[in-house]
Amino acid sequence: MTDQARYVEPVPMRIEPVTLEGHKARLVPMTRDHAEALFRAANFPAIWEFTGTRPIDTLEKMKAYVEVALAEQAEGDALPFVTTDPATGEVIGATRFAHISPSDRRLEVGWSWMRPDRQRTGVNGEAKAMMLRHAFDVWGALRVEIKTDVRNAKSRAAIERIGGTYEGTFRQHMVVRDGRVRDTAYYSIIDLDWRNPEHRAYLNAVSYGITPNPEPVV
Repeated sequence: MTDQARYVEPVPMRIEPVTLEGHKARLVPMTRDHAEALFRAANFPAIWEFTGTRPIDTLEKMKAYVEVALAEQAEGDALPFVTTDPATGEVIGATRFAHISPSDRRLEVGWSWMRPDRQRTGVNGEAKAMMLRHAFDVWGALRVEIKTDVRNAKSRAAIERIGGTYEGTFRQHMVVRDGRVRDTAYYSIIDLDWRNPEHRAYLNAVSYGITPNPEPVV
């Protein structure tokens, strides 16, 4: 990067629900009908250890979780997905675009969790590559943010594998379950990373058969 200012066309992103198809993961728009299947996938305490969400150990808690996600979607702030097995249709987790700023062409990828037996199987890597492709190559995003608990070494390693650049730690950023004060590690991937054949974001996408568009969308 240089000190020279960058200018882009001031065209806001147009955010619309979408289904993202992959070999290991299929991301479908979240609906209330998914609550029971999501609860079966989520009822493992280890999933929630480093998140700001209390363990979802009842169906009613999962229904409330879904309602919050859909309310944020209705406000234009988020686009939540259910992660499914493309071969069987089985629900295995969830993820979302959030904190969407169409005019700044900026958004966050997060609220990602997965059933323990599907972790470290390539599902997350492919799902994130598909989301990044949609953000950069369809919506014309300039920046994607990803954050996690600074103590969550597994999550931080996964973010770095998909191309996230560590930008710093927000100290005392959140009060999470049981009153613990969480420091949050922030990462980003920008469109210039995505289109750089030597960058981890590009290389991770290619490893899943996804070739980033070399040209800006807008």
